[in-house]
Amino acid sequence: MRKFIVGSRRSGLALTQSKQFIDSLKEHYPDMDIEIKEIVTKGDRIVDVQLSKVGGKGLFVKEIEQALENKEIDMAIHSLKDVPSALSEGFTIACVPQREDMRDAFLSNNKVTLKDLPAGSVVGTSSLRRGAQLLAMRDDIEVKWVRGNIDTRIKKMESGEYDAIILAAAGLKRMGWSDDIVTEYLDPETFIPAIAQGALGIECRSDDRELIEMLQKVHSEEDAACTNAERAFLKRMDGSCQVPIGGHAKYEDGELYLTGLIMPEDGSEQYLVRKSHENPETLGNLVADEMERIGAKDIIDRINESL
Repeated sequence: MRKFIVGSRRSGLALTQSKQFIDSLKEHYPDMDIEIKEIVTKGDRIVDVQLSKVGGKGLFVKEIEQALENKEIDMAIHSLKDVPSALSEGFTIACVPQREDMRDAFLSNNKVTLKDLPAGSVVGTSSLRRGAQLLAMRDDIEVKWVRGNIDTRIKKMESGEYDAIILAAAGLKRMGWSDDIVTEYLDPETFIPAIAQGALGIECRSDDRELIEMLQKVHSEEDAACTNAERAFLKRMDGSCQVPIGGHAKYEDGELYLTGLIMPEDGSEQYLVRKSHENPETLGNLVADEMERIGAKDIIDRINESL
């Protein structure tokens, strides 16, 4: 069997989730020879600017795809929410392993819940989607952006720079952080997650038939369908990190449902659409059709024109 080189970002979370995925792959292929190649992306180098101001999606992917194209690596392990909804030619997301918790986690000093935060409290987030939903729920708090790894953000909160922060539950769980540090998990039906939040996407060259076939052993058809619906909605809406947009797909009684969210950054409006369809791409487009019909696409067009 050939040796496989895996491309991963250098962050602690990226390396941890890459190793966890490799372990799951080796359960099926115990003799598989795999090596991780660490790649520093533009998104990793820019730590003092809000990502939405410097390009958003693709910042954590471009250099890794370049290594894939140059055949320096055989596959890339991405957080699927960081991957643009339209892939470059010659690449495919060959595998979506079982999805981790897609919810957002609310952490606060003294374990004060979001609804009980005192007026004027400062909540840290690096996401326009989280910020807009926070302001829609609590227009009497201040949302400030925060970057850095999980440890850094938690320390900033504990030092009093923020009263609370919001992080992806998936990252906390993959890093082994105890539920004890989370004040509350926000209901994904009412606080809509990022597109494909909690899911990994394993990208490889679309002509690498051997690897694509091997990856099917750890592929989750259900999670792939859910994330495909969410990503189809994102693609049609021309959404990016510059736009507060979210999506939450799930199966209920065998039916696939998708809730889509679009908001302006200040949280002053909220467009929510929920539809069902058996085909994930069709479902994403149905939600997008309704968003266009009710005028939500205008928010995205206004934001994109101002960039």
